[in-house]
Amino acid sequence: MHTHTIYLAGGCFWGVQRYIDSIPGVTETEVGYANGPRYPVTYEEVKQGCGHAETCKVVYDNALPLGDLLDAFLSVIDPLSVNRQGEDEGVQYRTGIYYVDEADLPIIRGVIDALEAKLGAKTALEVLPLEGFCPAEEYHQKYLRKNPGGYCHIHCLFE
Repeated sequence: MHTHTIYLAGGCFWGVQRYIDSIPGVTETEVGYANGPRYPVTYEEVKQGCGHAETCKVVYDNALPLGDLLDAFLSVIDPLSVNRQGEDEGVQYRTGIYYVDEADLPIIRGVIDALEAKLGAKTALEVLPLEGFCPAEEYHQKYLRKNPGGYCHIHCLFE
């Protein structure tokens, strides 16, 4: 099996990971902190607003088209919200798509352009190369599987 990796920031990473794990073709996820000023970094530093985004590393089978994965991700976040998703607010909750393969950029741009045309507005999504990623502490990994009643801004997980 050939896999590909993309990093998705959609507010609190607990719900993003839980939702992305449910998509057929996703083989692995890991939550962490991306595109900040320095590494390593801790949750305590991130929640103080040191500049990192709570992000989910997504490894998926090449049979899953990136456009489909991004459409699914974008369907559960508010792409117009700046530094906020649900009740979570701060720079660490910004939305973004961070890529490691330059060949992904035209696909990402196509998905974003189509979404903006549908919405009639520019999104607040960052679309940038991955500048760095630090895995979050173990208690954050698969948090909503370990704590099914935990807070989540992604409402479809509870419907």
